[in-house]
Amino acid sequence: MPGGRLTQQERQQIALGLGDGLAYAEIARRLDRPTSTVTREVMRNGGPTAYRPDLAHRATETRARRRRPGGGDAPPAARADGRDATAVRDYEEAFATVFMQSGLPRMTARVLAALYATDAGSLTAGELGDRLQVSAGSISKAVAFLESQSLIRRERDDRRRERYIVDDELWYQSMIAAAKANEQMVEIARQGVAVLGPGTPAAARLENVARFMDFVSEGIVRAAEQAREILLTKPADSVKPVRPAEEG
Repeated sequence: MPGGRLTQQERQQIALGLGDGLAYAEIARRLDRPTSTVTREVMRNGGPTAYRPDLAHRATETRARRRRPGGGDAPPAARADGRDATAVRDYEEAFATVFMQSGLPRMTARVLAALYATDAGSLTAGELGDRLQVSAGSISKAVAFLESQSLIRRERDDRRRERYIVDDELWYQSMIAAAKANEQMVEIARQGVAVLGPGTPAAARLENVARFMDFVSEGIVRAAEQAREILLTKPADSVKPVRPAEEG
């Protein structure tokens, strides 16, 4: 399997594959590249509908020049935890790309991926800015959106700094928030049934929307509750200590 950066010819093949409606996995197979490489390439350069191979190639060359002043290969800074800095950075980019595919803006996705890739599960705004090499304003907008979607929470540490946190409970809260958003769709659709008149084609269409979203919301809540109970219960909470056998 080839390594290194994508060539201009490979980018042209990616564009052709997107134009033919091929999945990222199929494009990657034809290039003999990891699917994550193709996915990341497309998402960081406009997405599947706006991807342009020539612009993507120039953007990559520009980013490479910024990372390596003078054209030399600058080794990544050593990490205190002993992990491979390049591997961690590439993983965070791939993780962020998956979040982008789910609909998150690029900076928001990068912030969320960075938080999940820390052992502590938390970072301050300053730490996020240093880690991602972006401005405080970009971090502020990203964390505000993530908090509004119940994907992160914030609290103050001992130094009175705001820390942004991810944990297992937040996935549950996010699913519940999604179910509530679906409930709003159900309500507005049923309002339309009353306004447009029961029995009309438009009302029937809206009633189908309401029934579908109602069913989905119920399933989300049920699955979230089950997952929370089964997967997020600590072993110490569910396993009773075994008493030693009494001596006869």
